[in-house]
Amino acid sequence: MLTIGCHLSSSKGFLHMGEEATQIGANTFQYFSRNPRGSKVKALNLEDIQAFLQYEKEHDIPVILAHAPYTLNPCSKTERTREFAFEAMEDDLKRLAYLPGNYYNFHPGSHVGQGSEEGIRQIAGLLNRVLKPEQTTTVLLETMAGKGTEVGRTFEELRDIINQVDLDKHLGVCLDTCHIYDGGYDIVNDLDGVLEHFDETVGLDRLKAIHLNDSKNTIGSHKDRHEKIGEGSIGLKTFQKIINHPSLRELPFFLETPNDLDGYKKEIALLKGFTSVRSYE
Repeated sequence: MLTIGCHLSSSKGFLHMGEEATQIGANTFQYFSRNPRGSKVKALNLEDIQAFLQYEKEHDIPVILAHAPYTLNPCSKTERTREFAFEAMEDDLKRLAYLPGNYYNFHPGSHVGQGSEEGIRQIAGLLNRVLKPEQTTTVLLETMAGKGTEVGRTFEELRDIINQVDLDKHLGVCLDTCHIYDGGYDIVNDLDGVLEHFDETVGLDRLKAIHLNDSKNTIGSHKDRHEKIGEGSIGLKTFQKIINHPSLRELPFFLETPNDLDGYKKEIALLKGFTSVRSYE
């Protein structure tokens, strides 16, 4: 069964997100752990969490994905910004302990002129501070498009972060289709080759989730502008291959396309229709 959802607003709580997801044909969802462009976070509502935990069992929601705020930059030049990244991630993971067995995704950050090697060192340093042996949340490094001084623009950079983390069993990768395409990985003409490269570099066992986004830009543009499924330069045929690929089809897929709920509902139905065709050739 295809596990697919989209990004939902967390303003009304987890149970509401679960209900919204099922209403549009989804069986998972992503949400921001806190204000995506700030630091504010809602107080935990334990009654809402318990109601959601029951709801997800009844409606076969296997996993959900919390997305860290965009303001989280563990490899900033500024010490206070780096410390905020630690404080926010530490708090987010404590809160996610009430929702065991799920994922927490973050953009690795921008080294702002320090160099990728130093950026990688600082990101790994944050993870070594924040990861705990007992945690049940898997932290996902997101593949990036390579804008400016972003770290995570190549599979090699993700590998180098993971290799410097002691509790690496708690780490995985979220592959964003728009990001890697804009970053220069040709998933349109050589999906198998890209996945083989990922496997050789990071390991497919590290791949835990997929952000499904078409791109407004051409391959290698390093611009990161998401488009609706089938309306960008990646195209419908590639998404059919992605959701049916034997190395990917059991993973959860999360839409981050420029849509409202009705638009997400249509995309989910479209992608579900592709699963009847198992060929990815």
